[in-house]
Amino acid sequence: MSADPTDLKVERKPKLSENVSQALRSQILSGDFAVGEKLPTESRMTEIFGVSRTVVREAVAALAADGLVESRHGAGVFVLDHPTSKISAISADIGNKISQAVNILEVRMGIEIESAGLAAQRRNVAQEARIQEAFFEFERHLELGEPTGKADFQFHREIAAATNNPFYVEVLDALGDRTIPCDRNSPWYSVEVLSDDYLHGLQREHLTILQAISAGDPQAARDAMRAHLQAAQERYRKRLSGQQAKYFNAAKPRQPGSKGNT
Repeated sequence: MSADPTDLKVERKPKLSENVSQALRSQILSGDFAVGEKLPTESRMTEIFGVSRTVVREAVAALAADGLVESRHGAGVFVLDHPTSKISAISADIGNKISQAVNILEVRMGIEIESAGLAAQRRNVAQEARIQEAFFEFERHLELGEPTGKADFQFHREIAAATNNPFYVEVLDALGDRTIPCDRNSPWYSVEVLSDDYLHGLQREHLTILQAISAGDPQAARDAMRAHLQAAQERYRKRLSGQQAKYFNAAKPRQPGSKGNT
């Protein structure tokens, strides 16, 4: 029995200009190009991306329409200040206070819970495959005893991309992979966070999210992402409580004749 043509989904391949604009967008939002900095010349970008000048112009026009860049006649294309660039600046200077980790996770919850639900509804075959690839890349690094932070961030980023709403990706890129606590580059790194039990538990949470998205169940995907980020937030709250307890114990005046803690 032949398939009903109405049941077939034809996925539109992105235009070359869309690929170029997305690459440039990611570089701008990740801070590779600072506010006020000039982008490479048109001829240089044709070499970098292997595309025509027309494609480069279309890509730059798309970025200009989003308010990310400005073309100045005779001078070139310059990066503009943008709300997400302010987020990038904040995330680059978040320090190492655990309270900041709790705050960042709260922001991520506001973004990523809904992105997981939308990904379950809107992802196409290629996007679902990329989420799975990021999941297995995390697994590969985990088994080799290597840092998993980059793969962790990529897993969350591919979910954001599968919403087919570029602003989810923009905000996540602006926050950056330093907000992933299991990365050794994270300001909130600790041996406890990189323990084998912790990382395997993290991967089990990832699997629950992945299964819900693959099943096309938006509510289950939201619930799984909420549980995942709340668990991370709770772990940091416990560390913060532990630090406070140590401080108060150290500050408590000793009683006369006390020999200290045993």
